[in-house]
Amino acid sequence: MSADTNLVVTRIADGLWRWTAPHPEWTPEKDKPGGWGRMVGAVYSEPPAGSSDPVALIDPIAPPEGSPEAEKFWAALDRDLERAGRPVAVLIGNGYHLRSARDVERRYAGRYGVTIHAHGGSVARLGFEPAGLFGPGPALVAGVDALPIEALDEGETAFFIRSRRVLVFADAVLGAGGGRLAVAPPSWAPEGETARARYHERFRASIGRLVDLDPAIVLPSHGEPALERGRDALAAAVAGPAWGE
Repeated sequence: MSADTNLVVTRIADGLWRWTAPHPEWTPEKDKPGGWGRMVGAVYSEPPAGSSDPVALIDPIAPPEGSPEAEKFWAALDRDLERAGRPVAVLIGNGYHLRSARDVERRYAGRYGVTIHAHGGSVARLGFEPAGLFGPGPALVAGVDALPIEALDEGETAFFIRSRRVLVFADAVLGAGGGRLAVAPPSWAPEGETARARYHERFRASIGRLVDLDPAIVLPSHGEPALERGRDALAAAVAGPAWGE
């Protein structure tokens, strides 16, 4: 893959990429304290040598259809998947992150086989039922641990790529720049007194349990990644102010 003005690709290791592309629903008023920026991230991860696991695409997003960047993106992904020669597992982190999952399915299902996986709590918002559904507890999909996060949106899920010690977040944790992270603010939780109380009681504790995974790298969907000392950055986020505070 290659970088462009609105498509930025970061090679983290052989067979592991993070890319950012503009979110189609972004508007300038969303870029404010407690909001989120125009560019959002996704992850491509190939399994280790000798594994029979598929390639994992986490919250994939393509540049706008018909743009030169979209052509470059799909051509690069074509090359990567042809080289890997494996089925594809698309992992969706919450009901808001359908993004380009169905486009990936349509493009590659006949060539390699594609399965889409998401938490059961995301089905209503996604508008369809994926072939693979996560339950209320941890699950292993394509060599990746799917780890539900409590008290944000129902279906919020983090992903831990075991072979690489990489932790990937949808909306629960954001990049604050300079290798720092922050947890999502209360405004990102469902409305209502009961939901807000649940956020304050369970949300940080749910993320805090992931510190014990000892992630080397943390890749959020929103904001800059923590490419070093991931465990320390995550622990500091759990103890520190929320995003925008």
